[in-house]
Parts: sequence; structure tokens; C-alpha cells
Amino acid sequence: MARVLIVDDIKIMRYNLSKMLKELGHTIVAEADCAHAAVEAYKKYKPDLVTMDITMPMRNRMKDGIEAVKEILKLDKDAKIIMVTSHGEEEMVISAIRAGAKNYILKPFTIEKLQEVLNKIGLEEND
Repeated sequence: MARVLIVDDIKIMRYNLSKMLKELGHTIVAEADCAHAAVEAYKKYKPDLVTMDITMPMRNRMKDGIEAVKEILKLDKDAKIIMVTSHGEEEMVISAIRAGAKNYILKPFTIEKLQEVLNKIGLEEND
């Protein structure tokens, strides 16, 4: 079971992702609605996994999830980060993977697809 930080500026997306992750046996340690809050939550909670939206409102000079990935990886080079993104953001996904994200998932997605992505980065169900 992984301790998870969910980052998305849309509350319903955080809720839905939280519900799915809990069903898969994981624990949500924190949620954040912007890149800056994501980095601060990572420092505080040191989660096993971060789900990171790519496009979020700019706050405190940090403009998106890709910048948050870079900052988190400065804190912990082994951080496991999955990008959560909408169709049409392929270039941003490539940038996020190059920045160090472990994988990505396209919105909307099913719990089965989420589990598949978690398996690919070594987080098995009820791990």
C-alpha cells in the first residue's frame, strides 16, 4: 500500500482519483491544487507516490506540474511521480517524462487503467 499525494487544481478530479486509489488499497496523505503546494506537501509528507496534473494555475512563480516534478526530484531523486493529463497535451507529457516523471495516465481513466500504470512503476495493488 502506497502513501499518495494527489495534485490537481480541479477538486472533483482529486476526489475521483482519491476514491480509486483508496479502492486499490492506497492511503492519501495529502492533496494539493497547484505546483507550489505540491512541492510543500512533498516536503512535509514524503509520499511513496505523487499523481501530478500537468496544467494548473500559476502560483508562487511555479507555473505547472512539470516544474513541480523538477523541484520534487531535487528533493528526492527516487520520487515516483505519475502525470495525470488530458488528451492533446502530448508534448507536455514528453517534457514531464524527460523531467523525471515515471509514467502518465490520460483523463478520463478507469480504475483498471490506473492499476495498470501503478503496476508499471512497481506499485502493486495492496502493496
